Amino acid sequence: MWKLRIFFFYFAAFAAAAQPSSKKPSLWQTLRGDAPLVIAHGGFSGLFPGSSSLAYALALQTGLPNTILWCDVQLTSDGFGVCLPDLLLNNGSNTGDVFANKNRTYLVNGISTTGYFSVDFTLKDLSNVSVTQGIYSRTYQFDQNFFPVMTIQELSQQFKPPGLWLNIQHAAFFDQHKLKTRSFVLSTTRSSIVNYISSPEVNFLKSIVARLRATPTKLVFRFLGKNEFEPSTNQTYDSLLKNLKFIKTFASGILVPKSYIWPVDQKLNLQPSTSVVLDAHKEGLEIYAADFSNDVSIAYDFSYDPVAEYLKFIDNGNFSVDGVLSDFPITPSAAIDCYSHMDKNDSRPVKPLVITNEGASGDYPGCTDLAYKTAITDGADILDCPVQMTKDGVPICLGSINLIDRTNAVHVYSTTTDIPELGGAGIFSFNLTWQEIQKLKPEIYNPFADDAKLYRNQNNKNKGQLLSLSDFLALAYNATSVSGVVIRIEEASFLAEQGLDVTDAVLDALSKNGYDNQKVKRVMIQSSDSAVLIKIKEKRNFEFVYEVDEIIRDVLNSTMLDIKKLADSVVIDAHVELNSFVVGADIDGVITDFPKTANLYRRNRCLGLGEKAPIYMSPVAPGSLVTVVLPQPPAEAPSPILSVSDVLEPPLPSVAPTSSIVENKNATAALPPASQPNGQSKLVLGVLLTNLPLLLSTILLF
Repeated sequence: MWKLRIFFFYFAAFAAAAQPSSKKPSLWQTLRGDAPLVIAHGGFSGLFPGSSSLAYALALQTGLPNTILWCDVQLTSDGFGVCLPDLLLNNGSNTGDVFANKNRTYLVNGISTTGYFSVDFTLKDLSNVSVTQGIYSRTYQFDQNFFPVMTIQELSQQFKPPGLWLNIQHAAFFDQHKLKTRSFVLSTTRSSIVNYISSPEVNFLKSIVARLRATPTKLVFRFLGKNEFEPSTNQTYDSLLKNLKFIKTFASGILVPKSYIWPVDQKLNLQPSTSVVLDAHKEGLEIYAADFSNDVSIAYDFSYDPVAEYLKFIDNGNFSVDGVLSDFPITPSAAIDCYSHMDKNDSRPVKPLVITNEGASGDYPGCTDLAYKTAITDGADILDCPVQMTKDGVPICLGSINLIDRTNAVHVYSTTTDIPELGGAGIFSFNLTWQEIQKLKPEIYNPFADDAKLYRNQNNKNKGQLLSLSDFLALAYNATSVSGVVIRIEEASFLAEQGLDVTDAVLDALSKNGYDNQKVKRVMIQSSDSAVLIKIKEKRNFEFVYEVDEIIRDVLNSTMLDIKKLADSVVIDAHVELNSFVVGADIDGVITDFPKTANLYRRNRCLGLGEKAPIYMSPVAPGSLVTVVLPQPPAEAPSPILSVSDVLEPPLPSVAPTSSIVENKNATAALPPASQPNGQSKLVLGVLLTNLPLLLSTILLF
């Protein structure tokens, strides 16, 4: 069993293309009953620079067979169309570095805008320019590959995509600069197969509809912000949304921001869906949803799982959009082919085993009644309790021995205790009685708040009640869907020096709650201290899990033999995503803050297909991204090998008299933590993708 926690659902796959799933889904609720389309926004732009050759290539390689490539069209001064993500070339290319003095100021839809515009450059000029990552919180590592700017013809001829979507965002602007957008587009449809043309400008689409009505090219009206004004009608897009009959006269579909369909309030709560999808279908209009990305904020309702978000748009039982525009086309491909139309009554697979990490701690404060009850509802197999000891000897469930990490203790008590062996200053569970701890409010843990600005559901920040180990065991025992418990024990030696015997307290609680000599619930004792496992093994015949709490690259065979003597399984800190561990490494279980996501994953119909699994469900090829980064970074020193000396620990010390417990040792004033915003930042792109191995952080998920 491996150990992995994942905070968003992202399937990375860079192996050779495989066949799509052969299992046919149920009838879709799209306009024509077909499966929704995946539209790759500038290719795989969530990883590589948008509109680069590698972004387009990876989108086709890892997406559904009918993945559509999206090109934001910009016109050069000599009338060529190129694919670049923004009217301002400095947002997505190094134009400003190559032509430092050619920035200009123009009116764009009546707004004075300064930057670098394609209308000031010939195609030959742009041959010296390379495409770069336009969203600065995403990785810049691939900018140094100097991907050239591609014309529409080059995109069409080189990739021969299943579908090509041209987005003409600023036809009026190009026309003002004496570039005939209408003539260019009509000429392009004669030289290349163009499946879709979208624009937020009514007059432009009306100018070409008659010429394209008898062709396979579909025209799509793109809605912008509800309060923005459409330039040719001078109406807001919200107003135009109320007149879909008018839109139908010049377009066969509409493209709307996803918030038009499922609004989200300022606290990132999902609001009830609107009627826009049903309204569009009633008028015979296809409807596509935009703004999907794995690395921006989504409603807390989705528990950082973009697959769950896609399913809300394509498989909610009431309607389905006809396609989604995504920076990460691999994820909607998996959602459509593998996760849609899953019968909730289907029996769940045995593997991988879903083990919680402090319950559903991604949605509620960990180790609270709400976190555990939610985990049970979400389909967890085994509930975990990280045991801490109170001053009066009560074992409780809490994710840290330091109360500051998981409760509001710092706001209640005026002093902290400095204990270097426990990480420094804190208010520790053994400093307070259980009655005193029960008066504290639990706090949701945000492990990536400081660096990534990722915050878990702040609406649930202090909800729930902390549980004693006895209360936890009773809850788990009475939950018929739960097959067992994991009791995690750390710092046993230190606690013994304080007069607290955590191992005996755990055994006593298990016995009093009926876990001795029963075969209904599995009992797993987990620790990184071999002495803990040895001591309990001498008294009870439970399952034992040895935790490797360091990063390693391998394990000596002799070490594994020694681990086998004291444990039934091993938990290892891993930094890769779940699908690779389940499919590639055949792990037995996952430990997760989000059991709902893990349970959804193991029920998807693309598991078990072996070599026939689609590419978006293939394991990660290690080092595949490094090979396309130029130049290659120097090799890092390898992680150490786990040896026998790393595993064997000295026996636990005798329990000291209770009078020796640490009381305000080196006490210091307890300062409140720096204030944090109540919501996550709008773009969390850097950590969520560029540091993917770090994000898929510590302790078994999904």
